[in-house]
Formats: sequence, structure tokens, C-alpha cells
Amino acid sequence: MIGFEENEISKNSNGGTELSKRSIAKHIPEELSNEFQVMASKVRDLNPEKIRIYWQHDLPQDPEIVHLKEESSRCRFHNFVFVSNWQLNEYVKELGFPRDSKTTVIENPIDIFPKVEKSFKKIRLVYFSTPHRGLEILVPVFTELAKKYENIHLDVYSSFAIYGWPDADKHFEPLYEKIRNHPQMTYHGSVPNDQLRDAISESHILAYPSIWQETSCRVLIESMSAGLLCVHPNYAALTETSGGLTSMYQYQDNVQDHANLFYQYLEHSINIVQNEETQNYLKFVKAYTDQRFNIDKIAYQWNNMMQEMLVKYPTVESRAIEQPKQMFVYKTT
Repeated sequence: MIGFEENEISKNSNGGTELSKRSIAKHIPEELSNEFQVMASKVRDLNPEKIRIYWQHDLPQDPEIVHLKEESSRCRFHNFVFVSNWQLNEYVKELGFPRDSKTTVIENPIDIFPKVEKSFKKIRLVYFSTPHRGLEILVPVFTELAKKYENIHLDVYSSFAIYGWPDADKHFEPLYEKIRNHPQMTYHGSVPNDQLRDAISESHILAYPSIWQETSCRVLIESMSAGLLCVHPNYAALTETSGGLTSMYQYQDNVQDHANLFYQYLEHSINIVQNEETQNYLKFVKAYTDQRFNIDKIAYQWNNMMQEMLVKYPTVESRAIEQPKQMFVYKTT
């Protein structure tokens, strides 16, 4: 994967960042990619002969990101790519990151989902993110809903094994056990991506009471493309990612209030998801999503950006970046 770096963490991971990176890399001509060093989130050794792109996926509070507060660190890179406008605005607010010609927002891509005729003998809800993003709210809410609705089932695809961190699941084992022991829930852990995509395609509702500040959300994008009715809060970049087309509710800081509101929205979704009007609307949401996030469009944006940068930095000599001169150091007495 020339140009798009792997590091000691990413090489064992199949998370959203890695899936996006590998997907885009396949669409970039080798002769173009070879001129670049694209680093996703984490910086290791810089190659002075390459055009250096720092591709942001994490929050500005991440310990691997805070060095961007310093101009001396920022000036080592030729361009910065952000995955959402919300994320960029957070970097501006938290790190004093400049909005300039070295800043680009390119959204994450997906491989769009085929159209599938779904059976409604059971209403299938799905959660397929890591457990710390809201699973502890979902399980008790679904447990209560299952007392009223015998025709609903929740499939949970959740594990830190997707990042190569299986030991991190130990904290969530009691929660996983509750899922395993409930007749209307199934815990699947981490499965191959092809198997997961099949399961998403057969589902009806994304149940995602997210408590994590997403900089973008592949879970949400894939669910919209697969024709799911998506229930989630208006938290962080979820609002921007959804385009306002989902069943989105006001995020609540209080966990109990969050659970109560999520319960109401999820119950409403269970009652309307198989209606013809709802299904027609979800077809529109799918069409919107497939146009906005499809890999061909996103790869075209990457190609254009890289071609323009190659014109600007055609030689190894042109890729040297002069460090800013420090004119004055303020010291307190």
C-alpha cells in the first residue's frame, strides 16, 4: 500500500480508519501514491523525500494529536486532511489550528450496499461498534422493549478485537453475558467484514445511542446505505454525517435521561419501520448516502488533491519545509 502508511497499531486493526485508508489506497495510481507519505492519525518517522499528508481521524484531545498546537510541528507537513467539518472546527477550537490552504476536508468513503428485499417476520435491530460507544445504554433499553415486543431481536457485533485489543473486552464481559443470556439478543463479537455486511443488509434498525464523540461515523454511513432506520443522538459529527435524514434525538448528558429518550425513539422506530411510507423514505436516504459517500467520488477527491500537490511539490528539493524562526520567547518571572 504505497504512500498510505501502516504503523504498529494500524497493521493489526480493521477499524473504520483502516478500512477507509485501504479502500482509498486501492484507487490511487501507484505512480502517484509513491510520491506521498500519508499518515492516518499517528505520526512516526517522516520521509523528507515525500509529500507529507497528515490525515486526521481522532479527536484533538488525543495524546498523539496535541503536538499540532505547535507551529513547529504543523509545518512538517504539506497538507492536513480532516474527515468532517465538525472535526476541523474542534481542532481550531482546542488546538488553535489554522484554517489555510494546507487544510482539506474529505469525508470517509464506503462501498455502497446492494438493494435487498427484507423480511419483516422479526424486526432486527443491530449494533456494530465498539462497546464503549453506547452499548451499556442499549442493552437495558432493549431489555425493557423486549418485554413489550416479542417480534424484535438485537444482534450485537461489538469487540475491541477489531483493533487487535482483545484484552480490552474484559471490562465488558458482564454486559456481553447479559446479551448472551437474553433470548431476543445475540452476541456475535467481531466477525469478518463480509459477514458483517450481510448481517447489516438483513437488519431494519441501527440502534446507536452513541456517547462517543465521533469525528465521522462509518457505522452510520453503512447503515444508511443498507436501508436501515437509524436511531442516534445529535452528538459530535453524527449530525453532519447523517445529513439530518435519520431518527435523531437530542443528546443528553445525564445517562438516565439519555436512556429514556433513546427508549422513546427506538420504540417509535420499531412501530413504523415496516410501513410503506417509511420504507420509501429509507430508499431516498440510501440514494443520498450512496451518492455522498461512495468510494469512487471520495477517491476522485483524493486523486485531485494529490495531483495538485504534486504540481506544487514536484521534486525532492521542493518538499523541504523551512522551520519558522522563533523571534521571541515569553517567560514569566
